[in-house]
Amino acid sequence: MTPLRTAIIGLGPVGSILAVMLKRAGCEVALCVRNQVKRDKILNEGIRLENVLKATAEFDQVYPDIASMADLNPDYIFFATKTYHLPESIQQVAQLNLSKTYFVSAQNGIDVEDKLAETFGESRTLRMVVNFAGALLSPNTVKVTFFQPPNYIGSVNDACPEKAVAISDLLNASGMDTRAVDSQQLRVRVWEKTILNASVSAICGVSRLTMAEAMAEPDTVELVEQIIGEAVLVAEQEKIRFPDDFLRKCLVYLKRGGDHFPSLALDLIQNRPTEIDYFNGKIVSYGRKHYTRTSLNLSFTNVVKAMSNKNIISRQPGTASQVNRKILEKGLVHKQTMPLVFRQMDCFLGVDLGSAFTKFTVIDEAGKPLFRYVLTTITADNKAQENVLAAIHQNFRIVQSCATGYGRKYFEACDIVKTEINCAAAGVSLSVPGEKNIIDIGGEDIKIIRCNADGNVEQFYMNDKCAAGTGSFLSEIAERAQISVEEMSRLASHSAYDKPLNSFCTVFAKTEIMNWIFDGMSREDIARGIYLSIAGKISKMRIDPGIPCVLIGGVAAHHPYLKNILNEMFHIDLHIADAPQYVVSHGAALLALRNFQAKAGAEAKKRVEKTLP
Repeated sequence: MTPLRTAIIGLGPVGSILAVMLKRAGCEVALCVRNQVKRDKILNEGIRLENVLKATAEFDQVYPDIASMADLNPDYIFFATKTYHLPESIQQVAQLNLSKTYFVSAQNGIDVEDKLAETFGESRTLRMVVNFAGALLSPNTVKVTFFQPPNYIGSVNDACPEKAVAISDLLNASGMDTRAVDSQQLRVRVWEKTILNASVSAICGVSRLTMAEAMAEPDTVELVEQIIGEAVLVAEQEKIRFPDDFLRKCLVYLKRGGDHFPSLALDLIQNRPTEIDYFNGKIVSYGRKHYTRTSLNLSFTNVVKAMSNKNIISRQPGTASQVNRKILEKGLVHKQTMPLVFRQMDCFLGVDLGSAFTKFTVIDEAGKPLFRYVLTTITADNKAQENVLAAIHQNFRIVQSCATGYGRKYFEACDIVKTEINCAAAGVSLSVPGEKNIIDIGGEDIKIIRCNADGNVEQFYMNDKCAAGTGSFLSEIAERAQISVEEMSRLASHSAYDKPLNSFCTVFAKTEIMNWIFDGMSREDIARGIYLSIAGKISKMRIDPGIPCVLIGGVAAHHPYLKNILNEMFHIDLHIADAPQYVVSHGAALLALRNFQAKAGAEAKKRVEKTLP
């Protein structure tokens, strides 16, 4: 028997869990994973489920976008995206011209399947009510936080009940209890699940309480009861009847929810759009239809919308808005620019996750920098990186992003990843086209990058594994000499000392510095001696003569006098790149821009080819 061909769009917790279970049941499962980091992890390691459900599955059909699935022709496509991403996904799927495919909404909320039915027809649309949830522990690992069986699936107009039975049989075979139901029973289950979500999700998002914390507070439980009561009255007007003990069962269900945030609450806390319009908002909408008051549902709908509205957040006092504003003010390249304009233009983000510092650069379509920010990579403030990314996405319309540096493989928040070698070349080539040497002194290594006439990487060289001569070496030695980073260049410029440190080992170099201090050497001579030792380390690496040389990296940014030492030693005209610490992140943003333009060009070409006879 030929296995069913399925495709899943949206690889969050729900989509990932479905993918594993369908694969376990013997289906061919194709995945649409836009994020390159996540895509590579799934291709190499599969998807792993932990906690309540334990399973692993491997996948060889992992596509970067919906357009790439044109030749797949699946039997079923499951939509497991957030509802606010649904219109774009539907539009792209519609361009594939799939005549025999059935479409399944595996999303939360009332009426979310309507958009599928409008585009693909009610007779080819199914709706699934999922009674499981999870959280991503890594790009390809899901902690399944709960599964309260059964799930439900049905044809929205009873035109294809056999398709619902086929899916339920597959999921049951994989160990996931799922029942096929008719359209009326499906509607009851949709309302039931939405009432459960609406009763606590907004409360948790606004109060920052987990489900367990919220359900442990008597006052909060009273609010939950009243929200459910309003929703039940509206449901009854829609001819949806619940048993007399429905409220009690809801409370039991919610108290089993566990110590985690519901999806909507997590979106609100992390400054992302929410699905409130399909939760409490739908209850309000149907209430108005029947002239039934839904005061609490209306209140929480409006509060969540207000907190989600970026313009309102930027004016409100409070921690989130203050942090957002401070980050924006600090990072804007042109302080006088009104940030609102950046929400109306395509922007591109580059993130350089270095061993010591993480750098962020946002550029426009012309490659010009709009925003730069740097923070310590390893910090006690675990939310620092999250806050910067939130500020960027709230104030700039980021359409493509690229991660680079040591931490790029573990950074899921970007669309593509590139090596820092290629990003450095792209960043420098913007202002220095053609052949060149790039000297990049980072926190833990030194790189010499040789670019050809086209500005592309031809060869590169790195120092050995020892950190001698790098930023971390310089910081530790300067600290032992009691010289601040800000003072070093100025002090060294007043010295004619010509002897470097004899040792490149940090431990021995510290001892040598102490000997210099005991011998009464001036701070100016010590500073120049440290720079001479770094230049000596670089001199042992290959730098091709006769072409431009550019110095980049954090050391170049904070120690400009090092350029003078290198010029003297190599007899070259070395210059420091503009904003040298951000060159690599700027290059990453440029590669994101080029990748976006290439994809847009390819899609345009496909559209033209489809119109040809």
